[in-house]
Parts: sequence; structure tokens; C-alpha cells
Amino acid sequence: MAKEILRRAIDNFKNRGEVHIPAAQSELIPGFSHEYINYMLGGSYRASFRPLNDAIMAGRIRGVAAIVGCNNPRSTQDYLHSYVTQELLKQDVLIVETGCGAIATAKLGLMLGEAGLDQVGPGLREICETVGIPPVLHMGSCVDNSRILTVLTQMVEEGGLGDDIDQIPAVGLAPEWMSEKALSIGAYCVASGVYVIFGGSSPVSGMPDRVSDSDLVSRYISEGWEKLYGGKLEFIPDPEEMVRKTLEHIDKKRAALGLPEYDPSRFGRSGDARILELEKLPLPERREALYGVPVR
Repeated sequence: MAKEILRRAIDNFKNRGEVHIPAAQSELIPGFSHEYINYMLGGSYRASFRPLNDAIMAGRIRGVAAIVGCNNPRSTQDYLHSYVTQELLKQDVLIVETGCGAIATAKLGLMLGEAGLDQVGPGLREICETVGIPPVLHMGSCVDNSRILTVLTQMVEEGGLGDDIDQIPAVGLAPEWMSEKALSIGAYCVASGVYVIFGGSSPVSGMPDRVSDSDLVSRYISEGWEKLYGGKLEFIPDPEEMVRKTLEHIDKKRAALGLPEYDPSRFGRSGDARILELEKLPLPERREALYGVPVR
């Protein structure tokens, strides 16, 4: 059978059409490993995750999300990655990405310097402008997800966000997962204490013909694993529900740490965006905005 398949493939090669590679291109800045993030936040002599932790504790950054995984032919390419990323950025969630998920976001121009900051919440925008980073950080290929756990570990070691990874306001998402490899990656992230959300359908839920007591399995990998490891795995096909559950989890972890409730109105009145906003005002209004009293 295998020989016959190969023979037919070889015989059919002459019928292939021309390869079409679209001319459209998107630029990005990759290479945000945990070492480089450490350097970006403190320089050669004061490299530290302290500024990131402080921004989360103050509420400028609501939390952190890792969006990873492949594309899935069962959904429109890039749609789930793009939707979840853009919605979380509006809520001041700093995002790190790997693999195909990162490619989807790069196409939106969200991985190039300070580009796309008009799509970002006010607190996160201030951080991006101050540090000089894009709102979504490219952390490598699909097999580099362990780097994300290294970042979370260093955040815990820096202090102020709990004593273990499961206490950090952070979520991992694979909106368009499509292979068993994704399940294994998700499992070790859960075992490290991360709340992981997979898009699409669960391989066990609603399939009693394949896995007996599938509802029991679904509860075990969510509620059961959370009791054992602090992390859990859930399958959520609706992108709006993915975003809602992500923000709900982040806010729950913030409350457990005694951090201020997320309030976007507290930030966004400094930085480049504010200066550009003031420059657009007529001179009298600009003076009043700067000095606090009408200038006559």
C-alpha cells in the first residue's frame, strides 16, 4: 500500500500547478527570550523582572497571557489567534507568543516596535512606550514554550506576585490547537500551575463511544488538576468565552494577592500618546490641559 501511494504521488507530480506565495509581507521583532526580557527591563547591570512585577502590582498591566499553538483547518486561519489577542490587549494584558500564533499576530503589525499601540489599553500602552517594546512579545518557535515557564518562574522569584506560578495573574491559551503535541505541552504547563485554555472541541467530552465516563475525565483535568497542581485545563470553543474566562481568572488571582482592582481610568495620562493628544489641541486648550487653569 505504501509503495502504491508513493508511486501514484510521483506519477502525479507533473500535474501540480505553480506554487503561489503571496507578495504581502509583515515585519516583526523576534527574540524576546527570558534573558532578553530581563535585560530590556533593567539593562546590563540591573537586569531584573522587578519593573514587570511592579507594573502588574500597580495595575498598569492587568495580567499576562501566553497565546501559542498551531492553526487548525477547522477554523478560519488566524481568526481565533487574532481575535483573542486583540481583545486581551484592549484589557491591558501583556501577551507573549510562540509558533504559528505569533505569526498570526505579526501579520497584524503588533510585533514591531511600538506599532499597534492604538489597539492597547492605557496602562499597557504606557509600559510599552516607556520600555520600548511591542505589546506582543515573540518568544520563539512552537517548541520554545518552556521559555514562558522560565519567565513565570523568574517573576515568582522576583517577589510580590505570590510564592508559586499558580498564584500569578497569568493564563495560557491555544486557540487553534490541532495536534497531540499541543496536549502534551498544555499538560506540563498545567502541572507547573498554569490555567490553560484550549479552543475547539475536547478530545474526550461528549464522546462516550471513545472514552467511557468522558465527563468525569473533563472534570478531572480541570477541577481535579487544579486541586493537585494549582493549574487546570479547559476546552472552550467560543473566542468571546475564552477572553471572558481569561480575564476572570486574572482578576481572581489579583484579588487573592490583595492587588488593586483593575481600573483602566487610573492610567494612560502620561507617555507619548498623551503628548500627541495634547499637540492636536488648539493652543488655548492645550495650555489649559497642561497648566490646569484657563490661560487668557
